[in-house]
Amino acid sequence: MKKVLHDIKKHVLTSISYLLPLVVAAGLLIAIGNLLGGSVMESFEELSVPSALTTVGVFGMGLIPSFIGGFIAYSIADRPGIAPGFLMGQIASFLNAGFLGGLIGGLIVGYIALAIEKNLKVPRWAEALMPMMIVPTVSTILAGLIMLFVLGAPLVALTQALNDFIINLDQSQKLAYGFIIGWIGCIDYGGAISKVPNLICDGLMADGIYGPEGIKVLAAMVPPFGVTFGLLLSKLVKKPIFKKTEEENIKIAFPMGVCMISEGVIPIAMNDLVRTVISTSIGCGVCGAIAFSMGVESRVPSGGVFVIPAMAEPLWAVVALLAGSCVTALLLVLIKKRLAPEEIDDLGLEVEEVEQEVDLSAFNLS
Repeated sequence: MKKVLHDIKKHVLTSISYLLPLVVAAGLLIAIGNLLGGSVMESFEELSVPSALTTVGVFGMGLIPSFIGGFIAYSIADRPGIAPGFLMGQIASFLNAGFLGGLIGGLIVGYIALAIEKNLKVPRWAEALMPMMIVPTVSTILAGLIMLFVLGAPLVALTQALNDFIINLDQSQKLAYGFIIGWIGCIDYGGAISKVPNLICDGLMADGIYGPEGIKVLAAMVPPFGVTFGLLLSKLVKKPIFKKTEEENIKIAFPMGVCMISEGVIPIAMNDLVRTVISTSIGCGVCGAIAFSMGVESRVPSGGVFVIPAMAEPLWAVVALLAGSCVTALLLVLIKKRLAPEEIDDLGLEVEEVEQEVDLSAFNLS
């Protein structure tokens, strides 16, 4: 069972790696078009550059179920799974089952196509037709019937229930759920745990719910911003909490954070894992709570600070980001141990050790 779940996770992550360029490009087109005053065109008479950008972006977002289905099936069954997977995504779009429908349809048709490839025996003359005609056709028929006649209604009901739940949250509930999404989404700095809520945020964005995506974008920047603010605050209050090597890593982590890359914090966190994770995850939760409750939304799934102007309620987005980062900094200064003078300058010790290791003075050449 564990192997099956691991394989499914691998296939989903593979499909997301193919999906992200589409989502980023489409989201940016929508954001740029909206900033320029464009809207989705209903007819060719409404044609303008801003409306064209917005409309193309919306078209791109409409491809999300097909992309997720197609590339999950490709990951499972290789090239014969691509066309059936895209068709399952189209069925999901027809059913209004969105991202979830495309994901489930891609898994179903991918494993059906793989089973046909491995188990269906055909005459020698028909072997060349297997990847091009037989596998795609048979798997599409079987998976399409399952999607339409068996899973269609439950998928629609489940998707609608999830969307209604998110939309109908009141202010206090948004504070709570925003905190939870931000907290879990940053707890391992872009690792396996954080990918789960981030995947949910991407799925909701595909269904036209953009608040959770705003949390994802902002909270990913809180850990690197927070440790940077923590370094500045520690120097202000004269409580050294970072070694020299950690300070050098922070100089790298901050620009990575500007681009929404949390992984730069990992070398810093590993030296004091528990205290750092507590501080950054609470800061991310505060950021998520403020952003979600104040109506911050993002149509773009990545881009860091550069997409904040395109968000709904961009000023509140900045407030949420700074608040979460300041909370992280304050917690780091409060709960991390004060370093002794000899513990701080570990960079100099490492250089001395390296110099000793490469000392060649003992060698005599004749």
